[in-house]
Amino acid sequence: MQPGQPNMQQILQQAQMMQQQLATAQQELTEAEVTGTAGGGLVRAVVTGGGELKSLAIDPRAVDPEDVETLSDLVVAAVRDANRAAQELAAQKMGPLASGMGGLDGLGGLGKLFG
Repeated sequence: MQPGQPNMQQILQQAQMMQQQLATAQQELTEAEVTGTAGGGLVRAVVTGGGELKSLAIDPRAVDPEDVETLSDLVVAAVRDANRAAQELAAQKMGPLASGMGGLDGLGGLGKLFG
């Protein structure tokens, strides 16, 4: 191997390790649950890290038969808040892995080979 050339075995090992870390992070996201609220907590939505709505709780004080539109708005706001929290969780879990992909340049310029 010539000086300055990447060690392919080292690159493959690092890629396998990153793949395992990615799979672990994805599994953790699938199992994680976050809560979003609206109306000062009158409506709460629980969403998985993958964005699946798991539950919706509505405080009876939020139910006004004469104002169903406000309740609908609160439900939408709570689900959006929960989805935002799920996206933040995903960014926290996946962010370090994404930046690690760029870190492959430290292995002799792998980015130059594929970039």
